[in-house]
Amino acid sequence: MQNSASQTSTAAWRFQIWASFLISLVLTAGGIFLLPVDFWIKGYLLMGMLFLVGSCFSLSKTLRDEHEATQMVNRIQQAKTEKILADFES
Repeated sequence: MQNSASQTSTAAWRFQIWASFLISLVLTAGGIFLLPVDFWIKGYLLMGMLFLVGSCFSLSKTLRDEHEATQMVNRIQQAKTEKILADFES
């Protein structure tokens, strides 16, 4: 059975992801802060933005976990197939 190399992101990719996340978060929060509306409306919008960010983190983690679980099942099935083929050839 072959060992599959783990996929890692480059430093440039990680920087781009964090930079875009922080820039969008700061600009959105700044836009909410500068809106000419009452304080409670700004609070409501800020709460919605923070809930959206939290939901995005949860969704991405769930999708990653499901993808990794699928890869593990595929590796187990591949190992079983290779064992059967090795037993058949000998």
